[in-house]
Amino acid sequence: MKKAIFAMLAVAGATTAASADDLILVDLSVTNQITITSTAGLSAATVSGTDNIGVYFEDFFGTNSLGSAGSTLVPGGDIRPVGTTTDGSPSLFHFTSDPGLNLFSWTNDASSSFTAGSQAFTGAATYNLTAAAYAAYTANNPIGRTGNLWFEADNLPDLPNASVIGTYRVVPVPGAMSLFGVGLIAAARRRR
Repeated sequence: MKKAIFAMLAVAGATTAASADDLILVDLSVTNQITITSTAGLSAATVSGTDNIGVYFEDFFGTNSLGSAGSTLVPGGDIRPVGTTTDGSPSLFHFTSDPGLNLFSWTNDASSSFTAGSQAFTGAATYNLTAAAYAAYTANNPIGRTGNLWFEADNLPDLPNASVIGTYRVVPVPGAMSLFGVGLIAAARRRR
C-alpha cells in the first residue's frame, strides 16, 4: 500500500514539475467559460511581432466544425506578453475548421516581443462561451493536455513562419488534488 501511495504522489509531483515550459494555463472547469492564465514560464524563443496576429494554441480543437471562437471577454482581462501594456481587450479567434485557437489584440503597443529565457506572459483573461463553443473547447482538452504556443500565428498555415515560444496546459478543475486525496484515503481504508 505504501508503494502505491508513493507511486501516486511521484506521478503527481512529476506532473507539476513538468510544467516548467508551460506559459499559459487553460481552465475549462466552469461550464460555458474559459480562463487563460499566465505562468512564470520562460519563452523558448526570441521573436517580435504584432498582436494583430497573436499567439496560436496548436491543435487546441483537433478536428472541429466550430465557426467563430464563440467567446465574449469578461471585463478585466489583461493577459499579454511581459513588457507590453494591456489595452484590456485580449481576444480569442478561430478560423472555421482550423485545429487551433488564437489569442490576439492584447495591447495598443506597436509590437510585442518574447525573449528566450525570460518570462513570456503576465495576467489572465476569462471569456464566456456559447454552449456550442464550450462543447468544442472541451472535446479535445482533457486535464493535463499540452500543446505548443506559436508566435506570430493565427492559424495552421502561419506555422512555417512562426516560432514555438512554449506550451499551454489544460489544468485540473479546482479540488482535483482533493479528490485524489479522498481516493487515497478510500484505498487505505479498503486495504485494512
